[in-house]
Amino acid sequence: MSSKAPKKVKKSGADIAVIVFSYVFVGFIALVCFMPLLMVVSVSLSDNTAVVQKGYSFLPRNFTTDTYLYLFAHSGLRILKSYGVTIIVTVVGTISAMIITSMCAFALSIKSLKYRNIISYFCNFTIIFSAGLIPWYYVCVNWYGFGNNFRSLIVPQMVNVFNMFLLRTYFEQVPTSLYESARIDGADYFKIWARIAVPLTKTGMMTVGMMFALTYWNDWWNALMFVNDREYFPLQYYLYNILSNVNAITSGRVPSGAAANIKLPSETVKMAVTIVTIGPIIFLYPFIQKYFVNGIMVGAVKE
Repeated sequence: MSSKAPKKVKKSGADIAVIVFSYVFVGFIALVCFMPLLMVVSVSLSDNTAVVQKGYSFLPRNFTTDTYLYLFAHSGLRILKSYGVTIIVTVVGTISAMIITSMCAFALSIKSLKYRNIISYFCNFTIIFSAGLIPWYYVCVNWYGFGNNFRSLIVPQMVNVFNMFLLRTYFEQVPTSLYESARIDGADYFKIWARIAVPLTKTGMMTVGMMFALTYWNDWWNALMFVNDREYFPLQYYLYNILSNVNAITSGRVPSGAAANIKLPSETVKMAVTIVTIGPIIFLYPFIQKYFVNGIMVGAVKE
């Protein structure tokens, strides 16, 4: 029995016009979003004097890699160590934060949990109100012992109430009949969380995990507050120090002497630091983009 191939529907002129407009519009938006990144790369590969005299451009002015040579020649080993610190903090912090956040979100998604609404209220209260910087610093340093250690770079970002509520939305979409069946078979809530809830909310886990990873990767505030030892400087904070020193020297905010006459590539250093910072994220993001986009779309709709 032969099956007839479906006939192709001929597109009308209006349909073709809409398709062409959509491609042109999306292409224009993509170009607008790409142009700033292109300018950052271009300026980082330009001569600093030419940039100061003629301004920024989308093509390098007097192409040179002197800025990158300056960064890595003077601080190459330190930058690599800071990369290592940031990678350790990001990996350990993201895994720890996901375990704690997913457990809390799963518990709050169980409607039979006692005082569920009260717990949610107090969690939500912390988003709106805070005690302030000084009490937070006092508690972290004197009670929790934050200082020159990895704990001070990981723990403060480990619990995020917004991410917890977002992940709770995913857990609430899992049919409760699955949980009830597992309970009848003798599974406790820990097994239900690990073997049912987490696998069925992979998209949400990837989305929230991406948010935590970006938070840890871009964090420099905790290092500024708690860390004095250069061995524990994350990448963002170390590059921030380099940029601050360059700006201080070029603006003349240094004592008179040999250092005051040093000419550093202040403008191109800013862009090179940006490229060094976001480089790994740019290469990693395409591999997890589909999970992030799908997670945002699914998490935005609650049945």
